[in-house]
Amino acid sequence: MQDAAPKPLHLIVACAENRVIGRDGRLPWHIAEDTAFFHAATAGQIVVLGRICYETWPQVRAEGRQPVVISRNPALASAGAHVTPSFSSALALADTLPGKIMVCGGERIYAEALASGRPLRLHLTLIHAEIAGDTFMPEGRHLPWREISRRESADANYRYTFFELSLP
Repeated sequence: MQDAAPKPLHLIVACAENRVIGRDGRLPWHIAEDTAFFHAATAGQIVVLGRICYETWPQVRAEGRQPVVISRNPALASAGAHVTPSFSSALALADTLPGKIMVCGGERIYAEALASGRPLRLHLTLIHAEIAGDTFMPEGRHLPWREISRRESADANYRYTFFELSLP
């Protein structure tokens, strides 16, 4: 019997024009529409994320999410959360679980996903602003992304675009 092909990775991220995705372990903005999109897209799915993302997302286990946390700290394991020491071990585990693999950050996790060689879907909320931060989305504009969809939106503070892109 042949092994099943590995699942594609769905990277989900909001970032500013200057690639900022975080500051001091938090999002440097609050965009209610993007937060609602993120929660809806990850509900019922496998969420692969680093320790800081896990510790700062109180609803990570809500709505049927299956967190796979990349950390060397096994004490983070709790009911409904898996802890693995590396991105490759996280993917090996995620491939055995039901649902899409949603890669939720942070910076190093996104970099490893982009370099994984797996088919990718990027669910990107691009915030049309330069925002100060200390955590960045790895550069990926050189990759041959294919645009699946885009939707423009705005709130009182920012203009932003929801993109869905794919890499074969």
